[in-house]
Amino acid sequence: MSIKQALDNFGYDVTEGGKAILKKKNKNASKKLSNSLDYFVNVSKNSFQLTITVEDYGEFIDRGVKGVGGTKADGTAWKKKRISNTSLFKQDKGYTNKKPPASKLDGWIVRRSIAPRNKKGQFMTRKSLQFAIATSVYHTGIEATNFLSLPFKKEFKELPDELVEAYGLEVDTFFESSLK
Repeated sequence: MSIKQALDNFGYDVTEGGKAILKKKNKNASKKLSNSLDYFVNVSKNSFQLTITVEDYGEFIDRGVKGVGGTKADGTAWKKKRISNTSLFKQDKGYTNKKPPASKLDGWIVRRSIAPRNKKGQFMTRKSLQFAIATSVYHTGIEATNFLSLPFKKEFKELPDELVEAYGLEVDTFFESSLK
């Protein structure tokens, strides 16, 4: 098997595995993230390049984002979500002193058909719902799905040993350099 063929198989299997995980975990409401998953292989005489592309927010969905925690209005503590790597996406990406933009949640709310009612039985306004969800994300974070890192690590183990040894590949550095 040639290097190009091995990397093409690798890229295809990683992206298809990622799409399957997104579907299984119901994290693909608009299909935008899934449709953005792609790969490109460039092989020359002494080197190769494998690039996996995904929407900018894909890394946040893959690894999760640590919330700030805190206490709710009723006195109970916010429960933080499980994330893959606390050093990568803490509040340094904007959750320390500001919430995610509520307006970005509008389409997601519509696609998910979320329409809760208040204590009087009236539907909440969409702006109120956006604000409530943004507040929840700010405090609890975003749970890691590992939709990209799990298939990547799985397929890395299946790469031919000659390729891994010849190029001195390590899974973590290969993953970081492949993700765009």
